[in-house]
Amino acid sequence: MEREVRDNSGVLFTNDKKDNERAPHYKGSIMVNGVDYWLSAWVKQGKSGKFMGLAVSPKDTQQQAPKPASKRVEDMDDSVPF
Repeated sequence: MEREVRDNSGVLFTNDKKDNERAPHYKGSIMVNGVDYWLSAWVKQGKSGKFMGLAVSPKDTQQQAPKPASKRVEDMDDSVPF
């Protein structure tokens, strides 16, 4: 059964293929503003009780907005304005 993909929603499933202790407890996907992402979650213990830590990574790196180019030191203007 294929799930309907709706914008700004996602799904998590129990990760039954944990291959190491740092692997996420849950894995799934989410769509935000028309872009698909992988979603991972870890159950953690905090001072106020249990919570979930989340991580998001793009499914297709070509869908990502391009990162602004960083300036090289050689390209920076070293003149002092005073």
